[in-house]
Amino acid sequence: MKTDLHTVSNTDNPSWAAIVGNPNCGKTALFNRLTGLHHKVGNYPGITVEKKSGRIRNSRIVLRDLPGTYSLSSKSVDEKIVSDMVQSWREPKNRPRAVIVVVDATNLIRNTYLALQILDWNIPTIIVLNMIDEARKKHISIDADELKKRTKAWAVIPASAKYGEGIKEIIETLEQIPDNVRLPKMEPRLVEIEHCTENIAPLEQFLEPKKDVLNHHPRIEALRLLSDDGYINYLTKYFTAAELEQLLSKVTEVKTALKKNHIPYRSLEQSSRFAYIDLYLGDVFKKDPISRRSMSEKADAILTHPVFGPIALLLVLGFIFNAIFSWAQFPMDLIQSGIDWTSAQAGAILPDGILKSLLTEGIIGGAGTILIFFPQIIILIFFLSLLEDSGYMARMAFMMDKLMSKIGLNGRSVLPLLSGFACAIPAVMSARTIENRRDRFVTIMLIPLMSCSARLPVYTILIAAFVPAGYIFGFMPMQAAVLMGIYFLGMFTAIFAALIFKKFYPSKSVQTMLMELPPYRMPLARSLWWQIYDKGKSFLTTAGSIILAISIVLWFLASYPRQAGDQQHTSRERIEYSYAGQLGHFIEPVVQPLGFDWKIGVGLITSFAAREVMVSTLSTLYNLENDSGQSQSLIQAMRKDRYPDGRKVFTPLSVLSLMVFFVFAAQCMATFAVIKKETNSWRWPLLMTGYMTILAYVSCLLVYQGGQLLGFI
Repeated sequence: MKTDLHTVSNTDNPSWAAIVGNPNCGKTALFNRLTGLHHKVGNYPGITVEKKSGRIRNSRIVLRDLPGTYSLSSKSVDEKIVSDMVQSWREPKNRPRAVIVVVDATNLIRNTYLALQILDWNIPTIIVLNMIDEARKKHISIDADELKKRTKAWAVIPASAKYGEGIKEIIETLEQIPDNVRLPKMEPRLVEIEHCTENIAPLEQFLEPKKDVLNHHPRIEALRLLSDDGYINYLTKYFTAAELEQLLSKVTEVKTALKKNHIPYRSLEQSSRFAYIDLYLGDVFKKDPISRRSMSEKADAILTHPVFGPIALLLVLGFIFNAIFSWAQFPMDLIQSGIDWTSAQAGAILPDGILKSLLTEGIIGGAGTILIFFPQIIILIFFLSLLEDSGYMARMAFMMDKLMSKIGLNGRSVLPLLSGFACAIPAVMSARTIENRRDRFVTIMLIPLMSCSARLPVYTILIAAFVPAGYIFGFMPMQAAVLMGIYFLGMFTAIFAALIFKKFYPSKSVQTMLMELPPYRMPLARSLWWQIYDKGKSFLTTAGSIILAISIVLWFLASYPRQAGDQQHTSRERIEYSYAGQLGHFIEPVVQPLGFDWKIGVGLITSFAAREVMVSTLSTLYNLENDSGQSQSLIQAMRKDRYPDGRKVFTPLSVLSLMVFFVFAAQCMATFAVIKKETNSWRWPLLMTGYMTILAYVSCLLVYQGGQLLGFI
């Protein structure tokens, strides 16, 4: 590259590069290609919500993946992460060796805006024209050499993260950039807006003496100060108190002058940037003038139709819930057989005693039981990933935006809420994409009402044990219908709760969602595999370790203390005398009005650590209570369980009550912790725990007691 360069000596500056881009431009997919990692990607804006790092393949350079953003003027938490990082580049020690700006080659005009803002920092910038394969299909031609010449970028590289095109060139270009390169300062890529220059001049002139200290052009600083009231926080350390007072006075003076001339000062930078794109870069992008309806547009005519769209959505969800039962049955039976065989072998090898009981009844019988439901969790994760990667998740947000606006939210809340079906923790974090603080916090409060995959084992064990495998209307499997109904109960309750929040915590302004619908894309098998692998591994390691630990503790609590003449008592008598039995009977008066016995009460306590622990808790207790000498499944044990007077412990009414409890109860300490972190306050996680616990108890009380009054059992 022919340009006047000089290097600065800075041994503290690590060899790293930043990768930035608009939401849904394929930035994280490109990051994965360059580093060999497999961070989550998806065909939906706002997937990356935190900084991620990885070393580039066969290179010493570390690449930092930042959240997607449309500009450096932050409006949401994830965009502020990018803004804060870029603003730190004022200090030489914080500057990267290079910046990779990923742009969607099919939508260059919008994506180039961010690229121009990055270029103005005078750091070697590589513009990557991602999705170049799709651009060719749409007959879009881009003169990469001319774009490089006009923008003064270090390089412009056509690429496809999907097929690996351009990856080698990007790595080679990064390697060729000298350490600590400092480009000559250039004029900002802006077009002067008529009648604005003379009004902005006083502010720009005031900032001029600080040009070298701020390491940014005074005109850009002036425009940002006018458009963003919080931008001055980035500049305070470079001014004295007296200078800051003068600066604020100048900003007010310029705003007043612009208002007087009816000039919208908050959008001056946008107008100037897009004018630059139109004037200097417009002819670099060429598109086939023949207008054709794309496949996405044809599909959306049905899938986002006011009538057919919701019908299609219900059919999709019905298919998914049916698949969770029907597709998982064979592997679940296989795992059940494996657990029974393992338990039998361990029982045959080990002599009677504490170790045998711990292994067969506590570890294998308790923690092992949860593995039976692993196939259902994997199927749920697969379908959620499929909806996201294909682009259909964005359509769901689009269709629900009108409903969201009526309950005081907007369509941006849909992705975090739907993500809650997989796991509440990343769902809470993804709420960072919501610009309005009030909407973000309310969305976070609603996410735990979405039935996550951790609750799936509880639902399925109850449905499989007590809901017959028949059909409704001759085509809809009854078990799938009940499961779908449970999920919809959480969704409808979230809508009701949002209305309550709207009344007592109203929004101070009307929020309008502007959202680009990505084209439908065939999900990459590689992306689907890594999403399933990562979440499945997380379940087995993170949740599995919790379940194992609690199963061991519970086995001890259910086995001790021992009574005098212990062998003369039945297993049921021994477990009721144990610490677990005493605890269960202590809380039984509280849970009995809900239709629960003491064992369910113990399960409710242990499941506060992780919801799926409920299943392993019941399995451990029933295994220890089993006097028959023959192994039995948890389903069989639950069906046979009786109170001392002969009444069934699990009736249709008590089962319904228990499922309702798990829909509403805030039983996940990890979710509590992440809400504390995201809101930076104890108020919100305590509010969540309080309102959901009360909601769960009152709802179950109404279901069980109301059902009994109506003659149900």
